[in-house]
Amino acid sequence: MKRIIAIFMAFGLALAPVMAQDSKEDFLRKYNNLVERVGPDGIGVETLLNKWEAAWPEDPLQMVARFSFCFTRCRTSHVEQMAKDRYLGNPPILPLTDSLGNKKNYFEVYDFDEDLFAQANSSIGKAIAARQNRLDWRFYKVNALISYEKESPEMALQELKGIVDFNYTRKPDWEHEQIAGTVSQDQFEAFMQDYCVAFFRIGTDQSKEAFKALSEHILKYSKDNPLFVNNLGSYYLVKRDFKKARKYIDQVLKKHPDDMTAIQNGIIMARSQKDEKLEKKYRDMKARYEKTDAVN
Repeated sequence: MKRIIAIFMAFGLALAPVMAQDSKEDFLRKYNNLVERVGPDGIGVETLLNKWEAAWPEDPLQMVARFSFCFTRCRTSHVEQMAKDRYLGNPPILPLTDSLGNKKNYFEVYDFDEDLFAQANSSIGKAIAARQNRLDWRFYKVNALISYEKESPEMALQELKGIVDFNYTRKPDWEHEQIAGTVSQDQFEAFMQDYCVAFFRIGTDQSKEAFKALSEHILKYSKDNPLFVNNLGSYYLVKRDFKKARKYIDQVLKKHPDDMTAIQNGIIMARSQKDEKLEKKYRDMKARYEKTDAVN
């Protein structure tokens, strides 16, 4: 009898850790509660992530949580004076002027721990591989790359091109945490336009080329989409290549004569060339469609 009892006790002790193991939902709840109190890389988060990974190594949500931890931890910042009004599209955190009236602008500049950034990139990559239709997770990776690459968002551009290819060739039912149901094609293209604008606002030659390249890549699939045709018009307008700028401006207006972005670009182009006749043409278009909108 003692032997039987001992066997049952051993069996019970062996089962206890398995029966007490937290579910994936339990870990997620504990993680969210902890992060709410201490932040994504605060005290205790790494310990919880290690336990979550040990218990559920294939859970993509713990991979996303690990990404958040590593990316937050890999970034530090310092303040740097620069002789410019904007840095990566951002205004100075401390704009000053010296006694001679010269601007002394101070900007926040991020530095990265390479090993931790690589871990962050690996974790979000594994999560995406597990749930390929999570568009928001793909954007986490893109946003991290944009922050990391600073003036020259080459890897971010390639990642976005891959997302565009996947969207138009595989036609996935995209999921995004901020959108109920699946992401529509219009919503997807609006997200892509947001990234085009982000590249443009960084303001470097490399980022403007990324703005152009992403717009052109989308137009391979979504031909004549006025959002991205307008982008090319804006690109060449900034480059002061007015012949090409007008080509894209008029391409939009041929099918969308009330497109205010194209009309406004036309006005700027004509004014830059000091072409009063051409400026009047676009101004008349603007007045016509503004009046139509007012009536409607």
